[in-house]
Amino acid sequence: MIRKIPTSADIYLEVDGVKVAVVQSYRAVTTRKSRAVEAFGQEEPVATVRGASRYVLELSRLYATDDAIRDGIDFAALDGFSLVINKPDRSIIYYDCQWQELSESAEVGGMVLEQVSIVAGHRTELPH
Repeated sequence: MIRKIPTSADIYLEVDGVKVAVVQSYRAVTTRKSRAVEAFGQEEPVATVRGASRYVLELSRLYATDDAIRDGIDFAALDGFSLVINKPDRSIIYYDCQWQELSESAEVGGMVLEQVSIVAGHRTELPH
């Protein structure tokens, strides 16, 4: 089986099932705040309680698709979108995404967001 090398076309933003931008690269950071459970008379915690996961994604060089540009996309107004990352053996999808920070640059006929930070509500992996 020949495995395809991922390209920027394999990392993209999606709104209602429609690709609105491709992403050159990404960095995903998952954090979880867990807490220790202490019991009276014990010197050390007796257990830990798993907290909710938080997904922060840093995207570099995000390019709007031609259709999105024609439709007048406003990235800052996007709400509840998805980030799709297609890898050779699986797809990773981050749902219910919200912008945290945008850094934009523009040229004639195009739109590029240089650095983007988003927070996702959910993450799932699907095998190919």
